[in-house]
Amino acid sequence: MLRLAALRLPQIALTLVLLSLAAWLAIGLMPGDPVSLALFSDPRLTPEDIARLRALHGLDQPLLERYLAWGTGVLRGEFGYSRLFAQPVTAVLWPALRSTLVLVGSAVALAAVIGIALGGLAALKPRMAPVVDAATLLAQAVPSFWLGILLIILFAVRLGWLPAGGAPEPGGSALPFLVLPVTTIAFGQMAAYARHAAAALTTELARPHITSARARGGSEARVLWRHALPNAAVPLLTLLALDAGSLVSGALVTETVFARPGMGKLLYDSVMGNDYNLALLALLLVALVTMLATLAADLAQRWLDPRIDAR
Repeated sequence: MLRLAALRLPQIALTLVLLSLAAWLAIGLMPGDPVSLALFSDPRLTPEDIARLRALHGLDQPLLERYLAWGTGVLRGEFGYSRLFAQPVTAVLWPALRSTLVLVGSAVALAAVIGIALGGLAALKPRMAPVVDAATLLAQAVPSFWLGILLIILFAVRLGWLPAGGAPEPGGSALPFLVLPVTTIAFGQMAAYARHAAAALTTELARPHITSARARGGSEARVLWRHALPNAAVPLLTLLALDAGSLVSGALVTETVFARPGMGKLLYDSVMGNDYNLALLALLLVALVTMLATLAADLAQRWLDPRIDAR
């Protein structure tokens, strides 16, 4: 496992460099820049003002030189300022990241628990498999924005049990503001966990060691969760690793429907506003977490099934 980590970490570093370069060039080649936006908001700016602003933002330098200067600063821990928010990038990034981690992390955990439970039910009781399949098809077919609006109409407008969106006041409970958006995200994600769990557990329950466990008098529930699930967890760990990117990138549609500030909205605003520092650092953070989560999933798979390391 140490060998895998030693091989993968340099690959992660190289991927981050190439990704940041590609993103920098893509954003830099987009029409419009901070000075153009400033000119649009204040047409009284003179050519001297425009030249001074371009020099101030480094826009008078070639794209590659600006990228090297930005990358050197990031390596020194100098992340710069967000032009859109007129604040240091870290002051904008961390609150949005914290909000998204709470929202999407809770949704992924809920989806995994419900999905694995449904998959176990379908594997243990084949007569329930069509019901589980129907539930997963429904979860995949319902658009998240439509489900979110329905939940708002029912629980916030009609019944008045939960807030329609937003964030709690300082010192207030965040739980009521999380119920509806977490349910919206988890409903769609549980389908993948249910399908993977059902397929993996059905295969495991047919293996000889499961027959031996049953012959020793183990209950069906104990056989399923104690003996079958650890061996069936390999594809589920891969799915969790893929979901790690959404933990950081956020859910733009859901955050918009429920008016929650998060990484999804932040990424969208920073790209559309040509906020280089904020857009690139947010993108690299998403990529870094996704790759590290994938590495962690690979290590966990080898720990659960040492045969993988021997292949």
